[in-house]
Amino acid sequence: MSEINVTPFVDVMLVLLVIFMVAAPLMTVGVPVRLPETAAAPLPSEQQEPLTVTLTADGRLLVQTTEVARDALIPMLRAVQAERRDDKIFLRADGAISYEAVMQVMGALNAGGFRNIGLVTDPGGPRLDGQGG
Repeated sequence: MSEINVTPFVDVMLVLLVIFMVAAPLMTVGVPVRLPETAAAPLPSEQQEPLTVTLTADGRLLVQTTEVARDALIPMLRAVQAERRDDKIFLRADGAISYEAVMQVMGALNAGGFRNIGLVTDPGGPRLDGQGG
């Protein structure tokens, strides 16, 4: 009589599940920013890894996780745009940053060739319709 003992396979799968559950939150962009909260729905996922520009509370500017000087941002974006097939970019700005500073960075993104700019926020903010918030 031949039987397959599946207990070791179940043990391995449970260990892999725990490893992926622990590792998944660590795969996000690791720049600490307190994003503003809105009631906007998230954007649909893309085929290509999204390019992210972050503006921190202390005024630093980062592309993905690399700090970039403000005067070097547009040439860097033009070089990146030449290598990408889409013009989608995500802008993460700390809620303490002034509107003017965010708009200056958006202008630089536009000048760098990125026309499809998504502003990243945290869900759960005010809905402005008198419900929730």
